Amino acid sequence: MSTEIISANRPAATDGLPAERRKWAVAAIFTALTMASLDTAIANIALPAIAADLRAGPADAIWVVNVYQIAVVATLLPLAALGEIVGHRRIYLGGLLLFTLASLACACAWSLPSLLAARALQGLGASGIMSVNTALLRYVYPGRLLGRGIGYNAMVVATAFTLGPTIASGILAVGPWPWLFAVNIPFGLAAMAIGARTLPTTPKATHAFDFPAALLAAGCLGLFMLGVGGAAHHERTALVVIELVAAVLLGWILIRRQADHPAPVLPMDLFRRPLFALSTATAICSFGVQGLSFVALPFYFEDILGRSQVETGFLITPWPLVVAIMAPIAGRLSDRYPAGILSSIGLALLGVGMALLAMLPANPYIADIIWRMALCGCGFGFFQAPNMKALMSSAPAGRSGGASGIVATARLVGQTTGAALAALCFGLAGRDGATISLVLGAAFAAVGCVMSSLRLLAREQ
Repeated sequence: MSTEIISANRPAATDGLPAERRKWAVAAIFTALTMASLDTAIANIALPAIAADLRAGPADAIWVVNVYQIAVVATLLPLAALGEIVGHRRIYLGGLLLFTLASLACACAWSLPSLLAARALQGLGASGIMSVNTALLRYVYPGRLLGRGIGYNAMVVATAFTLGPTIASGILAVGPWPWLFAVNIPFGLAAMAIGARTLPTTPKATHAFDFPAALLAAGCLGLFMLGVGGAAHHERTALVVIELVAAVLLGWILIRRQADHPAPVLPMDLFRRPLFALSTATAICSFGVQGLSFVALPFYFEDILGRSQVETGFLITPWPLVVAIMAPIAGRLSDRYPAGILSSIGLALLGVGMALLAMLPANPYIADIIWRMALCGCGFGFFQAPNMKALMSSAPAGRSGGASGIVATARLVGQTTGAALAALCFGLAGRDGATISLVLGAAFAAVGCVMSSLRLLAREQ
């Protein structure tokens, strides 16, 4: 590696890193992001094998996925806030180290409780990676190329999402399930070695970290995830209501506690900026569409259109594949055109694609399904990078950590809410719930399109 890109202790560049150092920094960032993004899909595929090997029932084994997701969502905002104080680079590398060590612990787990403990730690590490991922890009790329960098970021996530099941199936074909976690170790070590030498040192805030506020934020988001997930899995209504009410109460206490804080853990100061608030709401709507569709589509293809499991996997692929193609294109365009225009076009295409999927005839040709799925992927990919850039750019540089935390939180909250709404549709309408979910997804896209368009009238405060 060239010695001119080594000094990680020098002050952060005011407008991105030099080109050679930037390449290595991006390699470290995207390697870690790929690992964190792959892990949910990989664990989903391995659940039957894990349950059989550890002698656990399906209801208990599902916690291998749930505990990871809860740990990620609950700690995103606290870690993003901590990153503004100690530096985004430290949070990122610390998260990557914890994720790598926890992957080793997962591979060595001897029982379900030991695996769940390791997965919780792995989720905490993934949160460290995701919470400041976008904030680091703001210091790695110069302002004129930020949209391009964010587009590549979206492409990495979409590609990991597309290839996750295939990679997991390939590993399970040649080895036991612990290999799924062990494979993270060499990549994690390589990313840490590169990142420690090339990631920029970002400015640090002077205020102290509010630990009680961090605990309130973690409790609020963790209980929200438990409540929404419990509703999706038809747990007792009273328990779900208690969890959601407790989440709202903790959120209210958090907002009251940090009303005058210069950089609150839940960044209410940023939500006073119209562009930031509209970009966040638009993101939640769009990822709600994704959550609805990826729960409903397998049932829609198999139960309503009569396709096999193999065909269903093939038919779902065009969506994330086209997202991976469109994301860098939209990212480049976002360096020249307003997000209010680009993202609105993307959400309009996504809404039309969802509506067309819901209106498919009883026996459609495969090509009829594929071009509609590709249209959805085109719309989602065209939306994502410009919206993410708008969200990050509407926040001051000193609040990049809070904005980055909201980027990841909006994605996971939207996906979780969409999945829960899809489960509710199935509970109320049976097999017709799949079609209703697609229609609801089209409605979410329409609402998001309207909010995105409002950014053309908004003025940053």
